[in-house]
Amino acid sequence: MSEFLDELETRDPEERERRQFAALAEQVAHARRAAPAFAELLAGVDPAAVTDRAALARLPVVRKSELMERQKAGPEAHRPFGGLTAVETGRLARIFASPGPIYDPDGRRGDWWRTARALWAAGFRRGDVVHNCFSYHFTPAGMMLETGAHEIGCAVVPAGVGNTEQQVRAIADIRPAGYVGTPSFLRIILEKGREMGADLSSLRRALVSGEALPSSLRAEIGAAGIAVRQCYATADLGLVAYESVPDAGLVLDEWVIVEILRPGTGDPVGPGEVGEVVVTTLNPDYPLIRFATGDLSMLLPGASPCGRTAPRLRGWMGRADQTTKVRGMFVHPSQVAEVARRHAAIGRCRLVVSGEGGNDRMELRAEVSPAARGEGLAEAIAQSIQAVTRLRGEVVLVDPGALPNDGKVIEDARANV
Repeated sequence: MSEFLDELETRDPEERERRQFAALAEQVAHARRAAPAFAELLAGVDPAAVTDRAALARLPVVRKSELMERQKAGPEAHRPFGGLTAVETGRLARIFASPGPIYDPDGRRGDWWRTARALWAAGFRRGDVVHNCFSYHFTPAGMMLETGAHEIGCAVVPAGVGNTEQQVRAIADIRPAGYVGTPSFLRIILEKGREMGADLSSLRRALVSGEALPSSLRAEIGAAGIAVRQCYATADLGLVAYESVPDAGLVLDEWVIVEILRPGTGDPVGPGEVGEVVVTTLNPDYPLIRFATGDLSMLLPGASPCGRTAPRLRGWMGRADQTTKVRGMFVHPSQVAEVARRHAAIGRCRLVVSGEGGNDRMELRAEVSPAARGEGLAEAIAQSIQAVTRLRGEVVLVDPGALPNDGKVIEDARANV
């Protein structure tokens, strides 16, 4: 049986880009026509002109906070999704509620969340029994993986979370081929199985998500004879990326377009830089365009060693929302970006907040080439800091490339926050 789910995974990268952006132009037109919120957000946008990444970068970024605001404050006719969906509520299969609350739709097409691709890369095949320990209560994670398993042709044990002894007994009795859920809960199940003397040897593969998979935990699970892979998915977007080779990055799903943006802006970062993961999905029912995940990552160079040709994410590298309270006032990454925008000589910059016992100090470290350091530049930048944040800050000019490549725009280095 093929190592790949379909031929899309190995197509020429340039062909993928062409086809995805042709589909994006149609998606923008569809979103404007069928989703009232996007008719407002994309007013004045010519869908036929959104044919490359430069055009995509000119569209507005949609944040999770905006989903909540639209769902809570929107007109009655747009509830519960705030006018962001492009299908009538009664034609959906399910409606989920994530913390916030944020209401998430689930459509009627098979593998609506597109998780079959991640399951296939993790080794699941038709006829396997899958022990699913993602939650089925209100949040969509359990159903996201179940529908993907059904697409492949697997049977599913809808185990959910908790009830560890019952989980162990079910695995020992049903003999599933693999597990899906968080990696930490798999470790708990394995520990409980050893304590109970249960035979869990049927488990040979696992697809995990929802939390970090450190190398120590991967090795511990592997010592139990289980080959584990991870995936990156959200309730808003479905599958974003998945692992095919351990520690070789996460391959992007074929039905998303991913950008890496400098936190606090809508601007793409340079090659190899860490930034916020922003995703455009080609799902016609829920056409999220430039949805900011709030997660930091970077794109890796080259193709995956498995032969899949889609770009790869490094993996989760932290949170992009670095809003920090300084002297009783919030400072946002967007404000740091505004300071940089006012001075063309600045490349990357980083606001470092330090101090103890409430004696806060701000220092903006800005990458500026020596040739561009005109007289009075640091003082002018300091004036911009005060104008934008209403707080005083010192300025240190550093050489290009001197700042860490970790996606941080604001670093809170205080001893006592």
